[in-house]
Amino acid sequence: MKEFSQEVYLKWYEDMTMWRRFEDKCRSLYLKQKIRGFLHLYNGQEAIPAGFTHAMDLTKDSMITAYRCHIHPMAMGVDPKRILAELCGKATGTSGGMGGSMHIFSREKRFYGGHGIVGGQIPLGAGIAFADKYFQTGGVNICFFGDGASRQGSLHETFNMAMNWKLPVVFVVENNQYAMGTPVSRTANHEDIYKLGLGYEMPCLPVDAMDPVKVADAAYEAIERARRGDGPTFIEARTYRYRGHSMSDAEPYRTKEEVAMHKNDDPIELIKARILEHNWATQEQLEEIENKSREFVDECVEFMENSPYPDPEKVYDYVYAQENYPFVDKVENNLI
Repeated sequence: MKEFSQEVYLKWYEDMTMWRRFEDKCRSLYLKQKIRGFLHLYNGQEAIPAGFTHAMDLTKDSMITAYRCHIHPMAMGVDPKRILAELCGKATGTSGGMGGSMHIFSREKRFYGGHGIVGGQIPLGAGIAFADKYFQTGGVNICFFGDGASRQGSLHETFNMAMNWKLPVVFVVENNQYAMGTPVSRTANHEDIYKLGLGYEMPCLPVDAMDPVKVADAAYEAIERARRGDGPTFIEARTYRYRGHSMSDAEPYRTKEEVAMHKNDDPIELIKARILEHNWATQEQLEEIENKSREFVDECVEFMENSPYPDPEKVYDYVYAQENYPFVDKVENNLI
């Protein structure tokens, strides 16, 4: 296990505290109808992007994930102000306000989405890794998906291809124990999702993903294996979400007592306790970090509120590459 410095722990605490407050603010904005459509919050799972991005080379590695995708791009360096603007459909958003909650994207920071199709990003992650290998960029793709997506056929096709071609990709299932409302125990005859890698002789392992240290240790090894050309690794990141699947989830499938029990493993509180134990910061200094996080999230809201909505005339600009596409031409000339 690697040693992690005081600076790393303080950065993790600062990042995860801000991420949690950001998601809580998103919940508030959704209830105020500032955010429309679907909204999937990440509370409880923050140790995963904290640990992985610590192990990544952010100058060349890339990331792709599913639709619970607000925190991953922040960890990759995308401006949270632009992420919140995207959530609220503003023109200053990461996708110009055209994508919304499930489609955060940043080519500059090598964050390739937010994808709404369950499991749809798994073959795309392998495709990005294939490009890295073909063009010899030295980059590794981190491909995240949920436990529900691990039952998709696309995973098996992709695993086979990735191992056959030794692609530089790390597959990570964020097992928060429920595929929407269906527990892992009801989706297969075993609950050890990582064992799916065994059928392809892919290195695979489970990780306590409530601890960024354990996540980072596993990530370092997997990323190094991929970078030296030995192919992919499959990591089952065992975590837990404290909010519902989405804002419309009444959570009838679990009890309040179960959620409260898992909150004893809160990654933010874990890092806080270690910081205090090693005298790396005082309680007052940690409270100052929390206050700064609150102030920064308020700045994100102010940026979003002062941003304009997209020009309605741009509605087709990101759909059709052909400027005179027949359907658009008919709409503009009131023919349909």
